Amino acid sequence: MKKKFADSFNGLKLALKHKAVMVQFILGLMALIGGFIIRLDHYEWLAFIICIAMVITAEIINTAIEKIGDYLNSEYDERIKTIKDLSSGSVLVASLGALAVCILCVIERILK
Repeated sequence: MKKKFADSFNGLKLALKHKAVMVQFILGLMALIGGFIIRLDHYEWLAFIICIAMVITAEIINTAIEKIGDYLNSEYDERIKTIKDLSSGSVLVASLGALAVCILCVIERILK
């Protein structure tokens, strides 16, 4: 069990070395800081944390898929491009969902 956690933390460490993952991580931290500033309530915090985790997870999976594609074929391949584009699209969907939650929480605070 200890090895599995060590492997998982190593995977997170490796993921954070990739620019795209680090950008999402930083944006997540900024969202958390913003949440403290606007004083989110309990349910809004739950939504923020779930969204941040969802986006970072999607980005890590996207990075892993890109690495697999590069490993399988270092030259341009339309099939691998399609796979990478689909994976990248999932990050966009997760990010747009997180943005919608953020906007709704901020609008709620502005209207109060």
